[in-house]
Amino acid sequence: MLDLVKENFPGGTILKKLIAIDLDGTTLNAQSLISATTEKALKNAMAHGHYVSIVTGRPYRMSGQFYRQLGLATPMVNFNGALVHMPEKQWADELETGIQRDLVFDILAQKKALNLDFVAAENKETFYIDSLDYFDSAFFASEATENNLLTAKNLITDPTSMMVRTSKDQAALVSDSLMKQYGDYVDVRTWGGPTPILEIVSKGIQKAKGVEQVAKYLDVKRSDIIAFGDEHNDEEMLDYVGWGVAMKNATDQIKSVANDVTEKTNDDDGLADYLERYLDIKK
Repeated sequence: MLDLVKENFPGGTILKKLIAIDLDGTTLNAQSLISATTEKALKNAMAHGHYVSIVTGRPYRMSGQFYRQLGLATPMVNFNGALVHMPEKQWADELETGIQRDLVFDILAQKKALNLDFVAAENKETFYIDSLDYFDSAFFASEATENNLLTAKNLITDPTSMMVRTSKDQAALVSDSLMKQYGDYVDVRTWGGPTPILEIVSKGIQKAKGVEQVAKYLDVKRSDIIAFGDEHNDEEMLDYVGWGVAMKNATDQIKSVANDVTEKTNDDDGLADYLERYLDIKK
């Protein structure tokens, strides 16, 4: 299919692109790392004048290391679009969209009924978790103190996002229950990767809107955006961009909305393989 893509460009030349990359299940391998091969391909794309932007459901504290690893200088999208920012910099166009604080405690009151392991509320700077019983410093990319406990005393503003963990076989039921109760106010998204995490963000928040803001800032046309994803929180993004690519390991739904599918999985550097051929920047 790549040959058909190149026929759309004069002389077969690929114009400057914005490459929007999901992390879990896409750019990251099974060890939640960017491999040397994928890192090299993305840096090679930037060396050829293309832009790379991370678009993830993760908060910045759990994704900033990848931004630094790739040496990015573009805006970043976190919380599935609830936060669009320029990491470590002041940026006039920064946008952070929160959810109602009272809703957090309403869901927390249903923790047992919903079979949740933990309930966490997050913003750009920090997080709050209802109990340290399930706290994992590696997962949260931080240590926790009593200041991080999810209490009315600690959480005094509207958070950017909520994160709840349940079992894999309960995730769909929990998501349906939350949407039935709060669907007028929030959207519930599923993280990619092995952990059954549900993220709750303000209604209408989606990765596509974040990508649109990044592209506008970089002055890149919608038709010149290529995006890679694997899970249902990538659906609007892949549908919105000029060329949406689903990973070989993506869900069937994501593959159905994508323009193309990689020949290799995220664990076999599928993104790198596809991107090098798409941009014609083989090593």
